Formats: sequence, structure tokens, C-alpha cells
Amino acid sequence: MCSENPKVVCVFLNKKRKLQTTRSWQFLGLEENGIVPKDSIWEKARYGEDTIIGNLDTGVWPESESFNDKGIGPIPTKWRGHGVCQLNNLHGSSKLPCNTKLIGARTFYKGFEATYDVKIKPQFTNARDMEGHGSHTLSTAGGSFVPGVSISGNGFGTAKGGSPKARVAAYKVCWPNFSETIRGGCFDADILAGFEAAISDNVDVLSVSANPKKPRELFSDSFSVGSFHAAARGIVAINSAGNAGPLPETVASVVPWMITVAASTIDRSFATYVALGDKKHLKGSSLSPKGLPSQKFYPLINAEDAKLAKADATDAKSCNAGTLDAKKVNGKILVCQKHKYSSAALQGQVASNASAVGLVLGNDKTAGNDVVALPHVLAASNLNFTDGEYVYSYLRRTKKPMAYLTKAKTELKVKPSPMMAAFSSRGPNIIFPSILKVSLL
Repeated sequence: MCSENPKVVCVFLNKKRKLQTTRSWQFLGLEENGIVPKDSIWEKARYGEDTIIGNLDTGVWPESESFNDKGIGPIPTKWRGHGVCQLNNLHGSSKLPCNTKLIGARTFYKGFEATYDVKIKPQFTNARDMEGHGSHTLSTAGGSFVPGVSISGNGFGTAKGGSPKARVAAYKVCWPNFSETIRGGCFDADILAGFEAAISDNVDVLSVSANPKKPRELFSDSFSVGSFHAAARGIVAINSAGNAGPLPETVASVVPWMITVAASTIDRSFATYVALGDKKHLKGSSLSPKGLPSQKFYPLINAEDAKLAKADATDAKSCNAGTLDAKKVNGKILVCQKHKYSSAALQGQVASNASAVGLVLGNDKTAGNDVVALPHVLAASNLNFTDGEYVYSYLRRTKKPMAYLTKAKTELKVKPSPMMAAFSSRGPNIIFPSILKVSLL
């Protein structure tokens, strides 16, 4: 509701919001085999030199090489947040972890405290990122050049952000779970405080990767109010579309003066192949450093057929913890179904605990064709819905199903690309249907 008090514009409920590489920039045409052409946008924009990027998220891990300040000059004189570095040190050093790259770090938690009527202990109120989300989003926007990067030997190259010479500042407005009853999140009061601090510090760009479950009217939306203040000061605010796809009308970022960014693939995959006993080869994805003990076929079993007597068949098919009979799984490749909200890494751990030698994760309809490369604890491959259904069909019609899994391999120039990620939220805008939000892939 709006107030008659001249010092208060409006009052609305303090609600919780939810949190939402080495080749990406080559795929976008900014470089080629590590060489940046003279006509590259990077060259024209001087790699974002002295641009200040603020990030409203879970904080920052200052020791990450993405935030090193090698070769970066003095902090721009336009920066007004000098001396504010609310970060603790890992090894008892008296020197604050901020530098000429990571030029500031602030925390905002009064809205979180008020929601649960608690006080966060002082040792937990610093801006250090204990979840990884903020460090990920901030380094994607403005991470420094970090050579020799790979994941288990895959995707080798130089990691960097979109503006690798930009300065970055972290505004921690999102908090982890502290207990079963005190659940974390990003609260409106803290989000607004973060926006106002970033504006006061004179950032050039604001990145926000959090969203409400559903869009709200502009006057009662913290992102709308905060980003409007930023836009009025010439600060560009960027927001994620949301992770509620592929259903329509799921886009949460509908504020007209914010840039909305969707999620899509690039032309690189981390491929693993599932070879079935009927000579069918299916391409999946994984970042598992593990390979099968030898290049031979292993028995293949549907997780539903490997369930404990008292376990629910649907839970077993999804490889939920406590549902599988290790005697049935031992020495076999286990087939589990992955839906949109599955924790694929946890499914791999459950399979490993049940003594499986490998894991095939077949997508259901909700996950569709969106395969995910994750560093599993055993040889694994995530297949799209169509190929996953083929595996289930093979299991049903074969008396002694067998399979083999190849080790993950980096493949480039994959077609078609880009493809919209299945999880990425879709339009149209349910608050203002007449406004078409343009999402950047």
C-alpha cells in the first residue's frame, strides 16, 4: 500500500525470492581459438575496462582466480564504495580480501532476520559466498582471465567473464538455510537495500539472478522498484528469466526497464555414448572422470526392477535414496529416470552406493531434450527423453539386456546450437501481455 507520509513512497510485504566458461565467448564470435580479432566487440569495448559490475546474489569467494587483479590498475575514481569490504579471511590474515578487481563486498540481512525474528551470528554476516551461486554469476559477468581451466580434463581453455577487465562488487542479499525452520532465500527488504547501496556506490551495471515464484505488479516488486531507481541513474540492470520452463507464462522477470536473459546451449557438448546390446549407440552427456573398468558389456537393469520389497516403484525408478536393493544392482549399469527437478548428482551417488558400475539417466517428458553434464562419482550418461525411452523399450523386450558406457569427451561445433534450455522460463508476460520481453540467448 502507498503511504501518506512524504518520506515513505509505498509499503509492501517483505517476501522471499528464489535464486536462479571457457568456450562461450568464442561461440559468440568474440574470439577464435584464443585469438581476439581486431574487429571484435571485446576490442572495441576494451574488455569492459573500468566498468563496475555490481552483483546482488549470495556473495563472493574472493580467493577465486576469477577475481585476481593481475595487470589491473587503480580503482576508478568514480567508485564511491571505498573501504567497504565485509569479507572474512580464511587464514587469519589482517589484510582484507578485496583488491583492485574485487573492489567491494557488502551484506544485507535485516529483512531475513525480521522474517524469522532471529539474529544472525556475527561470524556468518560477512559477504563470503558459502553456496557458490554468487561467485558463479559474478565471474560469468566480469571474471578475470584464468588460463589452464578444465573440468576433469574436459572443456580445457581460458575461463573469463563477458567483461574480463571490469571491476566487480558483491552485494550479498541471499542467504543459505540455517536450520529446518529457518530457510534461506533473498528477501525484498534486503534486495532493495542492495540496490540502493549499489546505486550509491556508483556501479555501471547490476546483475541479479534471483526471481519471485510468480511476477508481481510493479509497485509491489522489489526488483521493479530497485531497478527503476537504478535506471533513473543510468545504471543498466540485468535479470534472469527464471528456471521454471518449459511451460508457457513462467517468465518471472517482466520488469520493462530490466534486461531479461534466458538460458541456452552453446556448440560444445561433453559427450558420453551408451552402447546397447542391440548395437544401438545413444549420445548422452556427462562430466564424470570415471570410466568403466574395461571395454566390455555389462548387465543393464531398470531401477524399478531393482527396488527393495517395501520401496515405492516410482521412487525407485527415480533412484531415490533408500529404495534400491544392492544385491540386484551390484556389478550392473543402472537405468534411472531423471525429471526436471531431479538431483542428477545425488542419483549417481545412490547408484554408486548400491554398487552399480555405471548409470544411465533417461529424461522424462518434463526434462525433455535438456541433457546435463555433471561430474558424477561413477561412469554415467544423461540421455534425452527420446533416447531414454528407447533404453526402457530395450529393457522390456530383451531377456538379458547389456550395455557399455564410454568416458566423457569434449565435442565442439555441435549442431543445432544454440538451443533453449528446457528449464529456462518462457513468456508471454502475464502482468503486461502487451509488452514483449526480449530475451538474450
